[in-house]
Amino acid sequence: MHFLNCDTLRSGSKPQDIIMKRTLTTCPYCGSGCTFYLEVENNTIVKVIPNTENAVNNGSLCSKGHFGMDFVQSKDRLTTPLIRKNGTLTPVSWKEAYTFTASRLLKYSKENGPNSVAGFSSARCSNEENYLMQKMMRTVLHTNSVDHCARL
Repeated sequence: MHFLNCDTLRSGSKPQDIIMKRTLTTCPYCGSGCTFYLEVENNTIVKVIPNTENAVNNGSLCSKGHFGMDFVQSKDRLTTPLIRKNGTLTPVSWKEAYTFTASRLLKYSKENGPNSVAGFSSARCSNEENYLMQKMMRTVLHTNSVDHCARL
């Protein structure tokens, strides 16, 4: 892909090739399954292009799907799990974070009964992820206290 800018034209130098990587992905905002292409340059999302061949969205995207990718590059975004140790949030491995969370949920459920815990799912998850979450709550923690934010 070639781009020209005013400075390149004025200076008389040759335009430089800017390599953009295009990746087909699924929108993270709800479980509908809309797809689009992300154009990425230097690990930065530059553009969102709706996928016209997807039967779900036929080339259309809601405003969140089309313009809501700022969170991906946010400097405040967590990329490593944290566990509070001695009053301080400490980076840990994913395995340690999963083990810690599972053990705390199981312990609390055993001590206080299965209805003392609940699962609250997200529209940003796929239907399959939401299904697995409610299945885990019912089979592992033995609770039917499951809800979804799209209902609110």
